[in-house]
Amino acid sequence: MSRNHPPTQSEAHTRRARVTLPVLCLVLLVAVTGSLIVGRYLIDLPQLFSTLLALPETIGKLNSANAGSLTNEERVLFMVRLPRILGALLIGGALGVAGTAFQGMFRNPMVSPDLLGASSGACFGAVLAMLFSAPVAVVTGSAFFGGLVAVFLTYVVSLSVGKGTPGITVLVLAGIVIMQLFQALISIVKLVADPYSQLPGITFFWMGSLSAVTWKDLPFLLVPVLIGVIALYLLRWRINLLALKDDEAQSLGMNTNRIRVVVILCATFITAASVAVSGLVSWVGLVIPHFMRMLVGPDHRWLLPASFLGGATYLVLMDDIARGLLAMEIPIGILTALIGAPVFIMLLLRYKGGWD
Repeated sequence: MSRNHPPTQSEAHTRRARVTLPVLCLVLLVAVTGSLIVGRYLIDLPQLFSTLLALPETIGKLNSANAGSLTNEERVLFMVRLPRILGALLIGGALGVAGTAFQGMFRNPMVSPDLLGASSGACFGAVLAMLFSAPVAVVTGSAFFGGLVAVFLTYVVSLSVGKGTPGITVLVLAGIVIMQLFQALISIVKLVADPYSQLPGITFFWMGSLSAVTWKDLPFLLVPVLIGVIALYLLRWRINLLALKDDEAQSLGMNTNRIRVVVILCATFITAASVAVSGLVSWVGLVIPHFMRMLVGPDHRWLLPASFLGGATYLVLMDDIARGLLAMEIPIGILTALIGAPVFIMLLLRYKGGWD
């Protein structure tokens, strides 16, 4: 007779993830639909669906000299809200996946693109390019290079201080130091920028905002995010193995150093692309992976897609609050920091004494 055994923890996480992922997809769909409706100009559901069904006709108007015949609903949806919401979706998902990759690689939920300096480095690279009025492609490339340099410096400093074996405490402290260094460099750029034509844009960019996202920005965001996210998902089994000690992972035939370099490159790539479009939107890479891990478990087969969906939903909702809470728009980076900082304190209390 066969005996029924209780499911293992891994099997329980898998079953829960198979239910959670479709629910997250549904929640994201509801969030996007609600975001298309709410705002200064309210659009009800029948108007929304009728306008979306007329999309081919609207595209024809936008591509012709007949753009002045657009209805108010078409203008609001297709020229303002839809590109902004798609930007929030891609940026939130990208930052969620980047944070998950960094946490999996360093085997601790305390790290994120922000704490390792990737976001600040990418922001410095972007504003430096903006100072010289560079095109969008150069801004994105400069952001990627700045983020990569920041993460490299963080890792080198932590290796030096930790005598070749940096613990998570040393890594976080090194990341905070490098983050402050690049924020000081950003302040220098603001100091030398033209106070009338450049400084306001750089300052608002530093605080993070989706208000300026247009259809022209989306290709520069979509391509890097797709490449980075797909590459990290293809590495999901290897990121799982990074949770083991290096000698154990290497005994299974994995080159841990090479995988870490690839993960850092991919995670920094999508972080830099996000920062180049939206500015400094902090703490998403810390908050979202932590809560998704509680929902679907630590297996990156499920954690990476869950973090993308969770990050996308989170940033779409934060953008709704940013543009609707007060008479003037709140920079979205301020809102994410207000939520992320208390979560970081909670993590400090939860993992005290057990970081290394």
